[in-house]
Amino acid sequence: MPTLGIIVAMREELEIVLERLQEPQTLQRAGMDFHRGSYLGKPVVAVVCGVGKVNAAACTQMLISEFAVGSIINIGIAGAVEPSIRPGDIVIADTLVQHDVELKALGLAPGQVFRLDTFDFPTDPALLAIAQTAAQQIEGHQVHTGRIVTGDQFIACNDKIQWLSATFNALACEMESGAIAQVCYLNTVPFVCIRSISDNANNDAHMDFDTFLPIAVNNASTLLHAMVPSC
Repeated sequence: MPTLGIIVAMREELEIVLERLQEPQTLQRAGMDFHRGSYLGKPVVAVVCGVGKVNAAACTQMLISEFAVGSIINIGIAGAVEPSIRPGDIVIADTLVQHDVELKALGLAPGQVFRLDTFDFPTDPALLAIAQTAAQQIEGHQVHTGRIVTGDQFIACNDKIQWLSATFNALACEMESGAIAQVCYLNTVPFVCIRSISDNANNDAHMDFDTFLPIAVNNASTLLHAMVPSC
């Protein structure tokens, strides 16, 4: 049975897995703890990558090269870009773009990685369908599917979210999944990203983040728990 890789940015997002991991074994690589074991009957390796694109990319390549995972799920929190999306809602990515890649001087559109044959990074259709089915268990919040954008910035600016919406047609923004998606694309490893909204990425984002973080983490963790048996 192929091993499933699970990547989160913060420890809080991994608690649901660690509490239920059977026959756990922890190995440290590149300063990160990789937790290997059985979760809901599936072999998994779960890891907190830390915040930001470099951490996320290094972690993803380690999962692929060192632990030979067959697919990767990234769960976590994000800021809403689309105004109708509220804290606690779920966004499942169908494509990902790195919004802070800027090579305009070379004639490339914002987000286009130099000499790469794709502008955005699609998630795996089968994993996407599993996530959408599992999301039906989320009560009291809406589930959305669309583009998530990634950059090494905590967005807390109305002008910035308007630019992200106009430029990328993004639903949400965060700091890791675009890098994870690029590494999975280069290695031909199936990948899906699920984010629960913690804030509206506007001028009040720092206050929303603290208020809604527990709700967002709980919703993302619930969805992961519902997904794993079908992965």
